[in-house]
Amino acid sequence: MINKLERSYGVPSWQPNHDPLGELIATILSQNTSDVNSDRAYAALRAAYPTWEAVLRADADEVAAVIRSGGLASLKTRRIQAILQTIQARYGRLDLDFLMDMPMAAARAFLAEFPGVGPKTVACVLLFACGHPALPVDTHVHRVTTRLGWLPRGCTAEQAHTVLESLIPPPKVYSAHVNLIRHGRGVCKARQPDCAHCLLRGFCPFPQQSAPEGSRQPASAASAKLFHAGNRSL
Repeated sequence: MINKLERSYGVPSWQPNHDPLGELIATILSQNTSDVNSDRAYAALRAAYPTWEAVLRADADEVAAVIRSGGLASLKTRRIQAILQTIQARYGRLDLDFLMDMPMAAARAFLAEFPGVGPKTVACVLLFACGHPALPVDTHVHRVTTRLGWLPRGCTAEQAHTVLESLIPPPKVYSAHVNLIRHGRGVCKARQPDCAHCLLRGFCPFPQQSAPEGSRQPASAASAKLFHAGNRSL
C-alpha cells in the first residue's frame, strides 16, 4: 500500500529542516497549535535570540511573549528552558548532534527523559533531524491507518508509534509518514472521506464499516483475502 501511495503522491526526499536541538524546540512549539502558528513562533524565537544560550539566559516572560503565536507560551517556555538547562548541565554545550550517530533505541530513550516530550515529539526529532526510521503519528496518520485496519481497535496515537514502526519497513518510514498525511488531508478526511476516489479502497474496510446498517454486505472471502494481502505488502 505504501507503494501505491508513492505512485500517486511521489517519493518524498528526506531533507532536514533543523539540527536535532532545533527540531526538538520546533516540535515543542508545534504542540497543540497549527503549523502556521508554530512556524511563526519558531521564526520569532530565532530572530529574538540568535543562540540557544541566549534563550536559556533570557527572562521567561520575555521568551513567552516572543513565542505567543504558538499558544501555551508560558508552558512551552518552561519546557524549552528546562531542556536547555539539562543539556547544558550534562554536556557543557547546547548541541544534540550526537543523536544522529546514536542507535535509535538509545536516542529515543534519551529524548523521552525530558518533560513534555512524548512519543510524537521524539519521533519527529529522530526522523526529521536525524534520519532515523521513527514514525511520527499525527492525527492524519492515526486516522488513515486506523481506517485501513493497520492498528488494533482502540489503539491510541501514542501506542500507534510502536505498532506502525513494527509494520513499515525502515526505508519506507519517511515516505509513509509524508504520504499518509497527504492522503489524510486530501482524501481520507475526518468528516467526509472521499472513499469513492480513494486509491486504497480495495484494501480498506472503512467504507463497508461506515455504510448505513441496512446497506452493509457480508465481506466475501475474496475481499478478506485481498485486505490481508494488502497488509502484508505495506
